[in-house]
Amino acid sequence: MITYQRKPILIKKIDLLRESFKNAKQFFNFEIFGVCVLPDHIHLILRPENINEYPKIITSIKYYFFHRFNEVGVETPTYNQNSLTTYGYKNKLEKGIWQRRYWEHTIKDDEDLYKHLDCIHYNPVKHGLVKNVKDWEHFSFEKFVEMKNYDLDWGSSEDIKHIETLDYD
Repeated sequence: MITYQRKPILIKKIDLLRESFKNAKQFFNFEIFGVCVLPDHIHLILRPENINEYPKIITSIKYYFFHRFNEVGVETPTYNQNSLTTYGYKNKLEKGIWQRRYWEHTIKDDEDLYKHLDCIHYNPVKHGLVKNVKDWEHFSFEKFVEMKNYDLDWGSSEDIKHIETLDYD
């Protein structure tokens, strides 16, 4: 999920984002298997009980967040003859917080899962937010270190060679 015009609002509002996930869990049965929250986007690996509810889960999270987001400087996109991507925001009384679309991928097997986990956990380094993977605090990396899936110092130069060949953005 990406913020509208990549506005860096998610870390500032991390408590509201957590509330949004908790709220969605009241209505849908899912596990957050892997996650990485960056200032302007989120990478998620969800395990919904019902795979058909995946879009509803994402919508629920976004809905709760934007209806409780009260910050000056977030404009509501309006219709522009030259840009169909903003059409409808104003008509639906939406704030310009989320991009409407998101990238969804069904994990095929363990290899696919681990490639995606590598990508999301390396993302804060990739975007220059920290120098070491372990230094980011808004993701599930620590959980996987505790489960012995990663070494605490994962993300070294050897790991980077493998990670750089992956592209799931």
